[in-house]
Amino acid sequence: MELDYTEIGRRIARRRKALGLKQAEVEERAEIGQKYLSNIECSVSIPSTEVIMRLAIALDTTPDEFLVGTVRRGGEDRWRDVAELLRGMDEKRLALAESFLTWLREQEP
Repeated sequence: MELDYTEIGRRIARRRKALGLKQAEVEERAEIGQKYLSNIECSVSIPSTEVIMRLAIALDTTPDEFLVGTVRRGGEDRWRDVAELLRGMDEKRLALAESFLTWLREQEP
């Protein structure tokens, strides 16, 4: 499955605007650098799995909304718990977690 980062950026921007938030507000909530959200929304930068999770929490949704255009209802606490686990990882462990999640997704029928 190839991810469309242009569409991901559009979905993030759409959600942010629907909540009436400025980019700087979301960047602060997600603890990401200045102008990084702008670069993601314009598909200049490709966000990591951790950043997608942080943005989902900051925008009170699930990563599904950004990645595939659907929102998973229920179980939001589980998404937040997983995001918190990812947040504390160094780059090496985060890359391993991303590889595992990619493999796991491919195992679905």
